Amino acid sequence: MFKLLFKKERQVQELIFGYLDNLKKTQEHFEQAMDCYFDFGLGENCDFLIAQTHKFESRADDIRNDIVEMMYSKVLIPESRGDIFRLLESIDLIPNHFEAVLFMVQSQKIKIPDFIVPSIREFMRVSLECCDLVIRQVDAYFNKTEDIKALVSTIDSHESRCDHMEREIVSKIFDADMDPFEKMQLKELVAQMGEIADQADRVSRSVYIINIKRRV
Repeated sequence: MFKLLFKKERQVQELIFGYLDNLKKTQEHFEQAMDCYFDFGLGENCDFLIAQTHKFESRADDIRNDIVEMMYSKVLIPESRGDIFRLLESIDLIPNHFEAVLFMVQSQKIKIPDFIVPSIREFMRVSLECCDLVIRQVDAYFNKTEDIKALVSTIDSHESRCDHMEREIVSKIFDADMDPFEKMQLKELVAQMGEIADQADRVSRSVYIINIKRRV
């Protein structure tokens, strides 16, 4: 019986690793879509990459549902099930924010002025670094390969930097001679972009707490 339970726990972990791999692919397509948007604007290529991002985000939902179904078939003890379920729900908000950014850009036909493109590119780069670190952290939690606390500190530092960059970008937008509606549109887009790093930081703190509970 114990061998069977261990085998099923391992199956849950393998599904979680598959989920993380899919998250990486979602992030890669999101990054490619944003690069295409920055370089060439909206168009057929950008639309394709946005669709690919959506495809991988939808696949993540399927994998998450498989994980939940397996967990609640008495594979893990109730406390562990709850922790992992809440962690998955929190992680799943990251690709949701990817999609929200792309939806705003695509549906509202937002054009980012040249003078803030470099700042927004850097903002996105640091935000996505947060996501990379979170994936490493979750992997480290299951494989016990890295110091969880050190990763929390690094992610928190990146997230704080993103907050600072977001405020600077918004200030530049409102200092510019632009249509007021376009200013508000850009402000909302930048705020949505900021949710990526914010959510990565929330996930990181959740992993840290779960890790502490496991050691107690």
